[in-house]
Amino acid sequence: MPARCRRSMPDVREDAVGRASFLYTYGLNSTRRARNRTNHGRRNTNMRIVIALADNALRKRGGQTGASADGHAVRAAAARLAGVVEGNDVVLVHENERGADGSAWSGLSDRTGEAGTHDGVPTPLHADDVHRFDLELRNCLTSARACATLLPMVEVDAADPAFDRPDQPIGAFIVGERAVAAARAKRWDIAKDSIGYRRVVPNLRPVRLPQSEALRRLIDERTVVICAGGVVPVVARADGAWHGVDAVVDPYSAAELIAEAIDADLFVIVTDMAGVFLDWGTANSKLLRHGHPDALREFADTAGAMGPKLRAASHFAERTGRRAAIGALADVERLVAGTAGTTISCERVDPRRFAGGSIAC
Repeated sequence: MPARCRRSMPDVREDAVGRASFLYTYGLNSTRRARNRTNHGRRNTNMRIVIALADNALRKRGGQTGASADGHAVRAAAARLAGVVEGNDVVLVHENERGADGSAWSGLSDRTGEAGTHDGVPTPLHADDVHRFDLELRNCLTSARACATLLPMVEVDAADPAFDRPDQPIGAFIVGERAVAAARAKRWDIAKDSIGYRRVVPNLRPVRLPQSEALRRLIDERTVVICAGGVVPVVARADGAWHGVDAVVDPYSAAELIAEAIDADLFVIVTDMAGVFLDWGTANSKLLRHGHPDALREFADTAGAMGPKLRAASHFAERTGRRAAIGALADVERLVAGTAGTTISCERVDPRRFAGGSIAC
């Protein structure tokens, strides 16, 4: 177990006077602990939180699609997040999965999806997402907080073995013989499943955040930072110059890297699930309220879509000795307080609580 994880284990005890509980130690009192802790050179002492929003937290599975539905979803999300943003220093990281919804695609453009039309002005889809999220959040805030949007770059290792085995599907399905031939002419790697062909690219591990200093300065000034539209993987040339690569980076690993870079007190992953469930899909399904990274690690590889979230949250808890949480957008304020969802921290729990369990997908 990492040293930081060991040092962070709380002194939880009961006596005749009162009860020291996990809820107090890691939940409702977390803001006070953040203020009282050594400040590490910070210019303010507000609680720093990174919130990673899974795309399905905004766009419900099987729900309505289109510009109107997206606008309503973003507006509702901004209203829920505003309460957390008002009293804390927050970085919002929005996982963008546009074009990965499996809808038929016969065009040959390199751009994924169609142009956005928010406010009647055609814009690229990612720019439309960023603009919409920024606008709705500003409208929900009651305080005069500055907001800044950022398309984050993450450095990846040019020697990452994932470059040799592209396996991450992106974009919609490629249909029609001409479309398949054109995709191959572009030297895209494509893979076929039971429905059709899709482009596949390497899924790389993020190594470093080149914009970390800029992020820290924005947070020091209490700017609300919105990292939306995904992340851009880059590699460094021998001369120190950066260039982009045709690949993707797991958005939760990237969000965790951002949380470490800004010295976050709390890392929250918001999805469409109430948290991590044991025995998911059975009559014995039960929400896991707390997990230690060591105990959760064994489940991550078989947890489906919850796996990357578990790995990122556990990595943050291990690396920093601080708290991470996974849960639903509707519960975001309670996730911050530690009274809802699944908390991942280095507090020791009885491993028998995990016996025979499976993780929600």
